[in-house]
Amino acid sequence: MIISASLCLCGLVSCATHHAARGVVLKVDPAASTLTVSHEEIPGYMGAMVMPFTMRDPKALADVRPGDRIAFRLNVRRSRTSIDRVELLSAAPADPGLLQTPAVSTLVKIGEPMPDFTLTNQNGAPVSLSSLRGKVVAVTFIYTRCPLPDYCPRMITNLQAVERRFPERIGKDLALVAVTFDPQYDTPKRMKEYAAFFKADRPGWQFLTGANDDVERVCSLFGVEFWPEEGLITHTLQTAVIDKEGKLAAQVEGKDYTGKQLADLVELQLQR
Repeated sequence: MIISASLCLCGLVSCATHHAARGVVLKVDPAASTLTVSHEEIPGYMGAMVMPFTMRDPKALADVRPGDRIAFRLNVRRSRTSIDRVELLSAAPADPGLLQTPAVSTLVKIGEPMPDFTLTNQNGAPVSLSSLRGKVVAVTFIYTRCPLPDYCPRMITNLQAVERRFPERIGKDLALVAVTFDPQYDTPKRMKEYAAFFKADRPGWQFLTGANDDVERVCSLFGVEFWPEEGLITHTLQTAVIDKEGKLAAQVEGKDYTGKQLADLVELQLQR
């Protein structure tokens, strides 16, 4: 049998294969030099799943936070795997000390306690964040007039994916929250209609509205920006996970993440 020199050499040095991948960061562990990622399918190699990966360059962990959407290269050798070439696709909001605009002056950093706030739910009842202490809270921001199905409605369908994953936890140690940034139109009555449309007007779900100043303050805590434009509202998208102690655990920017990835972020907090 003839074995090529290149094959022999590859066996001796454990040649690596490389795979391009994308995902949402769940956990950063600088001590172990690992990054836990809920990644999309890696075609030809592995399905979508949650994996802790070793970083080839541990220093790169300093720039990554839970909720970041990243692209990366997976390096597979015979005896180990690692990732490198990490590219930030969308980031959880940066350190508020580095931001100068009034819209984000009260932005909370990941790991910090969320300030309390009180808004009004779809049933006209006051709901405070502190009243949800002891629960993992997934919170997103919407307005009911949004005409684009892959924007605000997608935020609700992502919360529904969390509910489908943990149906027995909703209302017990898991709460799903949608906050409007259009309170003049999105009254409690309108929010109740919107919740009913998505079959989400039930215990464990909160569709929140309130006075303009109160809503603006809540949006600023999460880095949500919005402004009227030609009869509609232009806005950024943020989805956050708050842990049982009321601390901001993770934040995902934009709409290009999956309901599964949000559920993975929630599961990490439910396990604690």
